[in-house]
Amino acid sequence: MEPWILITLGAAFAQTLRFMLQKHLKSTRLSTAGATFARFIYSAPLVAVIAIIYAQISGQGSPDIPAAFWPYMLMGGTSQILATMCVVALFAHRNFAVGITFKKTEVLLSALFGFLILGDMFTWPAILAICIGFVGVLLLADTPGGDGPWRKRILSRSTALGLGSGILFGISGNGYRGASLSLGDGDVFYRAIITLACVTAFQTLTMAVWLVWRERGEITKVIGAWRVAGLVGLTSMAGSICWFTAFTLQNAAYVNAVGQIELLFSLIIGAFVFGEKVGLREWQGLLLLTSSIGMLVLVT
Repeated sequence: MEPWILITLGAAFAQTLRFMLQKHLKSTRLSTAGATFARFIYSAPLVAVIAIIYAQISGQGSPDIPAAFWPYMLMGGTSQILATMCVVALFAHRNFAVGITFKKTEVLLSALFGFLILGDMFTWPAILAICIGFVGVLLLADTPGGDGPWRKRILSRSTALGLGSGILFGISGNGYRGASLSLGDGDVFYRAIITLACVTAFQTLTMAVWLVWRERGEITKVIGAWRVAGLVGLTSMAGSICWFTAFTLQNAAYVNAVGQIELLFSLIIGAFVFGEKVGLREWQGLLLLTSSIGMLVLVT
């Protein structure tokens, strides 16, 4: 099995834990922006320390960052902030497993953005696998037990938030891949950790300015919730390191497609932690998504 696949599995597991903790923060103590900020403020300092230590012990020293790095970094960092806020807000409308599934529109969209932004190419079997996964997402898009025409139910606030997060995460993954690849020198982990350190520093500063401007007192609440928010930061750091390394090794669409294993993790957490139930339509969608992951692992 390719290393990027194993790294992606680790990233998906860490990210599922992080979203679980963010859902808890959102439902109990913090606003959407506050729960989003928690992932950055507690992870950015740790990432910076790891980047400095690794640069020194590996003998690669300070990075020579080209001008092309910054547009990719800013595009990835900004779109990830907005995408995360969409996902956290989505948890108020749908259950945990289905909320994560809406986010997975990023898989198909990241293939499109990868082609448009970076010129990534895909094999037809891989495209078929990605499309099968997207059908699984569509099965999960209809509101369970909803009344009225299907079109009215599908065009809901939860659908808009889910598709919005998918578009933004699709842009984000390709931005990070572009930024990492622009660092021509250094090994894979070095380029990934340097990119991540720059991104998390930018995101922390941006979110802090926003909260001071728009939600006074929310930063104090994030600090006050340090026990859970700190865990959000740790799981975010672990997941981000894995994601950035995988994006450096493989194109974003393939990485995000394998990352759909997060759906199975979220289903387990939704059932055992939040006591949520998953209906027949949702099981069918999850089955298609799981099949698409298996196909993609075999053809890449």
